[in-house]
Amino acid sequence: MITYSTSGTCSKQIVYDLDEENRIHNVKFIGGCSGNLQGIARLVEGRQAEEVISLLKGIRCKQNTSCPDQFSRALEKELEDRSKKQNA
Repeated sequence: MITYSTSGTCSKQIVYDLDEENRIHNVKFIGGCSGNLQGIARLVEGRQAEEVISLLKGIRCKQNTSCPDQFSRALEKELEDRSKKQNA
């Protein structure tokens, strides 16, 4: 499980899995608007991280970010970390 602490949103953390093909699984938002976030979690299940980043990045709510935007940032960070490990 990967845990990402959010900033500027009602949700406090996002927990998810990313498989070896960068497909998203088991997304859970901690805090925030439960129904909306459960919907996002179901919609992204099994999708490629890159696809989800392109769909969610830049969505704004409070404080110039949103829970979907924060999830895109979490995915970007994880993909960057994986790339660094592969190139090390």
